[in-house]
Amino acid sequence: MIDTFQERYENRHEYAKQWKDKTGGKVLGYFCTYVPEEICIAAGVLPVRILGSHEPQDVTEPHIFAMYCPFCRDCLAQGLEGKYDYLDGISIAQSCLHIRQAYTSWELHVPTDWSYYLPMPHHVQSPRAVPYLLAEYEKFKKALEDWTGNKITDDDLKRGIETVNKDRQLMKQVYELRKREDPPLSGLESMYMVVSSQLIDKGEHARIVEDSLKELEDRTLGRPVGQRLIILGSENDDHEFIKMVESCGSTFVIDDHCTGTRYFWDQVSLNGEDPLTAIAKRYVNRVPCPTKDWPVRTRVPHIVSLAKDWDASGAVILQQKFCDPHELDIPAIKSALEEEGLATLFLELDVTVPIGQFKTRVEAFLEILDEEDLF
Repeated sequence: MIDTFQERYENRHEYAKQWKDKTGGKVLGYFCTYVPEEICIAAGVLPVRILGSHEPQDVTEPHIFAMYCPFCRDCLAQGLEGKYDYLDGISIAQSCLHIRQAYTSWELHVPTDWSYYLPMPHHVQSPRAVPYLLAEYEKFKKALEDWTGNKITDDDLKRGIETVNKDRQLMKQVYELRKREDPPLSGLESMYMVVSSQLIDKGEHARIVEDSLKELEDRTLGRPVGQRLIILGSENDDHEFIKMVESCGSTFVIDDHCTGTRYFWDQVSLNGEDPLTAIAKRYVNRVPCPTKDWPVRTRVPHIVSLAKDWDASGAVILQQKFCDPHELDIPAIKSALEEEGLATLFLELDVTVPIGQFKTRVEAFLEILDEEDLF
């Protein structure tokens, strides 16, 4: 069953097209994990995260600044090249300026029937954040109803919450298994599992995860674990990079990525509240990305805790080139991890840089960790 996640990841476009043919429903492409999937599912819509291809491209220069991060330019290139021609609509919840520009350029230059910009407060620690977001969710819900022709009831919202929560719960169970001395799956397999959840029907994904948990109980990697690493930083579903690092004698046992734990770590808790308020509270209080982690820096102790709980011996910290939010975030995190005794390796990712350059630095980093284990 574990291989199913990779298959869904690699064949994401074919899957979405088949889902449309089978259900007659609409597919919504979204640019940021702050878009509330619960509301989309309640409307009968399949939310699909827009991702890049990790290949050099030359189509975005007229549309987006070259000094914007490779990830946002790669995403936009997929739209301009027609890779997402099956989307019925696109949406974004305000995150960083770069991905916002990718959304705006897509809206202007890629034929799309429906688009929705969802304001999301950056100051999530404000007491006004939840009321503000709740009001925006009311507008988003109404826009989805008008677009799909489907009335969204509280029962529909509860169904959306239950569907997404179940998938989150199961993925967290899988991640707990990675605490083992011999984890049952690699960091690459974990990435395929989480990212595929952003691409396919949530109920189907939950069933696959549930079946996989039975397989994982007695599964091992079948190779030495090597150095146990935490990976964190900018968006990263670069499977070739993760595969390369793990092939050098290491295993990613935990992460802090929007393609990893940050996506599923927190659930919606109803607690007798109306479902839309409960959803708003979840997205305000979830583990934040750097654009929303102020004035109190909550990410730093959270990441240190992950590294400790999963017994990581080192950290690979990634920054998509020109990614301003993570560039500001990384020094404090790097310092905190090193104070706890974890060695860190900082890498600046760019799809135009050959992976061999990264491999040399990774090998040197792992040699340092191996030497430290000898003393």
